[in-house]
Amino acid sequence: MTQIKRLDHFVLTTARLDECLHFYADVLGMRVSHENGRYALFFGRQKINIHTRPTEFLPAAACPQPGALDLCFVVDGPIEEARRMLRARGIVPETEIVKRRGALGDMRSIYLRDPDGNLVELCSYETGANENA
Repeated sequence: MTQIKRLDHFVLTTARLDECLHFYADVLGMRVSHENGRYALFFGRQKINIHTRPTEFLPAAACPQPGALDLCFVVDGPIEEARRMLRARGIVPETEIVKRRGALGDMRSIYLRDPDGNLVELCSYETGANENA
């Protein structure tokens, strides 16, 4: 069997398109694309497709809903920088910095909410984790 290599994209359903694009692009620094009536966000080698209603494009998940996701993004640099950047943009995280265990080992995270209520975790791996794997 072929082994899964990495995540390519996922779909985020939003009820607040403009606020959603602002949050992910202007607050978190992702690049927005709008082609053929479809929105997408890009970061690194990954993509988030943005849908504004369930089953906007088929096939689709059985029960897509705004606010149903729990996402974790690895940031470049110390998590303290991410916290400062968020606060400078008027975003108050749901938590202070906490220790967690991610796919590559020990990390430090902060949690916040996007405009639809999705839980967004920003994390930074402690030294020694091979983040390029």
